[in-house]
Amino acid sequence: MDTAKRAAELWQAGVDAVDGFAATKAALSDVPKPDQILAVGKPAAAMARAALAQFGPVPALVVTKDDHGRDLPEAVDVIEASHPVPDNRSLAGGQELRLAMERMQPGSHVLLLVSGGASSLAEDLLPGTSLRDLEALNRKLLAEGLDIRAMNDERRKMSRIKGGGLLSHFKGARATVLAISDVPGDDLNVIGSGIGALPNSYSFTATTQIVASNAHARNAAANVAVSAGLAVLANDEALHDDYLQVAGKLGPILRGMDNGVMIFGGEPTVVLPDQPGRGGRNQALALALAKEISGQPNLAVVVGGTDGTDGLTNAAGGIISGKTWSETAQSYLDNADSGTFLDNVNALLTTGPTSTNVMDLVVAIRG
Repeated sequence: MDTAKRAAELWQAGVDAVDGFAATKAALSDVPKPDQILAVGKPAAAMARAALAQFGPVPALVVTKDDHGRDLPEAVDVIEASHPVPDNRSLAGGQELRLAMERMQPGSHVLLLVSGGASSLAEDLLPGTSLRDLEALNRKLLAEGLDIRAMNDERRKMSRIKGGGLLSHFKGARATVLAISDVPGDDLNVIGSGIGALPNSYSFTATTQIVASNAHARNAAANVAVSAGLAVLANDEALHDDYLQVAGKLGPILRGMDNGVMIFGGEPTVVLPDQPGRGGRNQALALALAKEISGQPNLAVVVGGTDGTDGLTNAAGGIISGKTWSETAQSYLDNADSGTFLDNVNALLTTGPTSTNVMDLVVAIRG
């Protein structure tokens, strides 16, 4: 099999293993039937479908990204909003989540399904704060190359529903929170800026669980590789740095690797120029790695966001080899226009929505 194709298949195997429907369904066997389902994030529709498949008709509200709210029963209330920069629909989604919590009766049980993307997709602003303020903050955070924890710390400062705020409006008896993690450490206080976190004080019974994570995806890709007779030479969460720093660290490792597979996860950062081109952090990392492995034989690397999107594009990342880089690529890299170069050389990774979001995944194969 072609090396690039096999690398892409292993990458996809990792993503499939953290599918929002399957991961949520597996966690629901011991959960009592809820009175209300609230789902927010990029994989929110898949998570809600799993709950409805488990419990049958239950009032449900789903707040998710544009074109991600498909295949839900007509009775489900769906609000699609903008990502990564929020819009008016994000404010509507956040307000409806809060109102749904406030309407729940004493003795009731809420099932809250949380996943990455919620920071942008749902917001209920503190008084005195406007959408323009929120948009400006998000654009600033995205351009400065901050990690997800630092970004979410800033977002919580103007929110009524982040950092435990949403569940502070719940006056029922039981809350079950299931989360797909897109943050280092799988911290519920960081996922979606803490939209599923528990408040500082509460009187209800609470159960929280991480149902899928980057480690799950990496381990699944590694298991498929072993089953195919391939040696797994690395399996690490090693992408948490500026993308050029990540490429500089991984470059010598990839150039020196024996025949086999290396798997890395995490979330690199990018500092954008004033007029960025096309492509997100994964396309930038893919092109930077293409430079590092230029001329290397029988080596292919897949870099992609597990949610199927990368920045403000429809691509998830890139598929590169020792033949991808050329002298003209440097200007694209310098101008944050990696997606245009990768598209020109037919090296984009395009999957469409994946029904999950567990940060980013890199799979490299030699031989």
